[in-house]
Amino acid sequence: MDKWLWRARFFKARSGAAKAAEAGFRLNGERSEKAHQLVRPGDVLTFRQAGDVRVVRVLALGERRGPAAEAAQLYEDLEAGAEG
Repeated sequence: MDKWLWRARFFKARSGAAKAAEAGFRLNGERSEKAHQLVRPGDVLTFRQAGDVRVVRVLALGERRGPAAEAAQLYEDLEAGAEG
């Protein structure tokens, strides 16, 4: 979980991603606090980022922490239609 959040560029440092995961998140509707929780393509994650609640679907795991354009290919923002 923490590694994926970091690779997808939701957090600048992996330690920040781990703290966010340990604070609690939902994986497919089930609450967890395990930073090492495995995620797979198709999973839906709900987590806090800078005071906001994010809901995303995992599209790919990624092999590395790449540029922002590459990171954006790892997930689908399920809250995108809620704004505006």
